[in-house]
Amino acid sequence: MNDKLPERYQVSRRTFSRRAVQSASLALAGMSSFPTLEAAQAAAKPLQKAPPVLPPDDDAFLEQLEKANFQFFWEQADPESGLVKDRCHVRANDNGIVASIAATGFGLTALCIGQTRGYVSYQDARNRVLVTLRFLWKVMHNQRGFFYHFAHIKTGERMWDSEISSIDTAILLCGVLTCRQHFRHEEISRLSYDIFNRVEWTWLSEDTSLLPHGWAPEVGFLPYRWDYYSELMMMYLLGLGSSSHPLPLQAWNSWKRTTFEYDGLRYIGAYAPLFVHQYSHAWFDLRGKRDKFANYFQNSMIATEVHRRFCLELNKQFPDYNDDLWGITASDSVNGYVVWGGPPQMGPIDGTVVPSAPAGSLTFMPQATLRVLKNMKNRYGDRCWCRYGFVNAFNPLKNWYDTDVVGIDTGITMMMAENLRTGFVWSTFMKNREAQKGLERAGFTAA
Repeated sequence: MNDKLPERYQVSRRTFSRRAVQSASLALAGMSSFPTLEAAQAAAKPLQKAPPVLPPDDDAFLEQLEKANFQFFWEQADPESGLVKDRCHVRANDNGIVASIAATGFGLTALCIGQTRGYVSYQDARNRVLVTLRFLWKVMHNQRGFFYHFAHIKTGERMWDSEISSIDTAILLCGVLTCRQHFRHEEISRLSYDIFNRVEWTWLSEDTSLLPHGWAPEVGFLPYRWDYYSELMMMYLLGLGSSSHPLPLQAWNSWKRTTFEYDGLRYIGAYAPLFVHQYSHAWFDLRGKRDKFANYFQNSMIATEVHRRFCLELNKQFPDYNDDLWGITASDSVNGYVVWGGPPQMGPIDGTVVPSAPAGSLTFMPQATLRVLKNMKNRYGDRCWCRYGFVNAFNPLKNWYDTDVVGIDTGITMMMAENLRTGFVWSTFMKNREAQKGLERAGFTAA
């Protein structure tokens, strides 16, 4: 296997993960071709929940966005493995062979949304889910139930020296469990149950309550731990909800919840990009709930508002940032992939805007984020918009517009758009006993 890492992936040779860079920042701070999408078919189920009151133009925009996002997950998944590309070049023919296990988790959830909205028939969506789950159960290499971060899209073989990833496996499992509840199909249910219960959370926590970022055959467990507030909540909650290898109760209480203050607003945060406040909320419905530490949904609302104010403050250096154009999270840039954001400011911010930053917070600040996303599309048009929705990032000051879309960023965009409109992902995923048990064991109660 060719182990040369393409330039657009060169972030860390130890583990190609935005989480590894985040941990390093904490330490420094002192802390082939694919089938085209078929025309929408009539075999879709009705929506599970009446949509909220959104102005017609906002709802129409989100419909256009979600349908474009779905095309990525349908066309850029291998039809024989179900694995989804990590990223795709949208301005030329893309022959990439690298799949992301996290993008595959978003892709499984996208199949549920797409079938419900009539973008694809029930039979075609169900069959794609079955292909994916069979491959994950029978073919894809795993270590105690955990999967490699990056894999060959056709064979499932490890790509480069990527790690067995705890958080990326958690994202995959969220997609698996969503499919189980949505399709209510005997084989899908059995495979979902088997894939989830094969995961040995206790292997990760044998000598620690703080889970490692992953494992590699060359070095064993990675030195980084999930020890500070981040997207880690979904992983710990899934582990707590496991019936086969459950995490101990102290695991939830062990990671640190550092309080930050910006412009008079206090919130639990991290030296990390905005996405850490978004990912767990894509599946776990934490509205109106809290544990003994915080109301995390409300916390993400505050963190998003803080980030908006942070971007506006940067207007003095980067005049493109304003109330109609803001949002910075880990993304591509004119100089390659960068883990940046704030506050506190991290990374060499240069005026780049990242559509998935406001899109991932659609459920937290609907009016402000919709304003930004609609402005992006209306003002910059095809320079920032493509067949699959928004490109990953762009910088109007440098006249740079990305040529790629990234699976996980497209996924968080689609899921938060649907949750804003109907709450569909929340209501479907939260039917899983594993999700309910995880919240119960973590001590969540009504806020």
